[in-house]
Amino acid sequence: MRVVVVGAGSVGRSIAHELIYNGHQVLLIDNLLDEARTRTVPEASWLLADACETSTLREAGLEECDVVVCATGDDKVNLVVSLLAKTEFGVPRTVARVNNPKNEWMFDEAWGVDVAVSTPRLMTALVEEAVSVGDLVRLFQFQQGRATMVEITVPSDSPSIGRAVGQLRLPADCVLVGIIRDEVPIAPSRDDSVEALDELLFLTTPEAEAPLGALLTGRDPESIRTISHDL
Repeated sequence: MRVVVVGAGSVGRSIAHELIYNGHQVLLIDNLLDEARTRTVPEASWLLADACETSTLREAGLEECDVVVCATGDDKVNLVVSLLAKTEFGVPRTVARVNNPKNEWMFDEAWGVDVAVSTPRLMTALVEEAVSVGDLVRLFQFQQGRATMVEITVPSDSPSIGRAVGQLRLPADCVLVGIIRDEVPIAPSRDDSVEALDELLFLTTPEAEAPLGALLTGRDPESIRTISHDL
């Protein structure tokens, strides 16, 4: 896939890094780029520009893009870019980060947003859901059922404890997008190590959920319990 990520902060760079690691082509757009940032994801293409300008999105080649990820810390920017991507360039899929939960009601198809991701809402769902360590929690399922976001809390006897994220042999179609450790969300890098009781957030497919759970728990795939908690 060809993916454009708007916003090269820690979240945007982490997403870009994981997408590249999984074989996708990524362009990062930000109006505040420096050498230190670009060095963190050298395999990506970079564009220094204002993503809210249609000329910038045209230069980025959005008409040939499969997915646009709006990952800035400004909800207004994420909404404007999502709307432009859908209405002006016909991008098939838009994913937008919601920074302020009060703005979540705007992140819908009317603003060109296919999938809205709100970290506070994800964390609330995990707190409210009565699950056991090692259970797989399906937080939501994307349109057409081809992808899901799941969470799993790493048990203390997991064979993955102490291994770097980059060393995990994840099943196909699995992308680690976040770690919640001691109630603090972390944008994962390849060098981060897995710790007991880490809450790991993945983008995956229904078919890969059981193998993923087995990898992180050391249990038989048939014993992995998936609990649906659609947001």
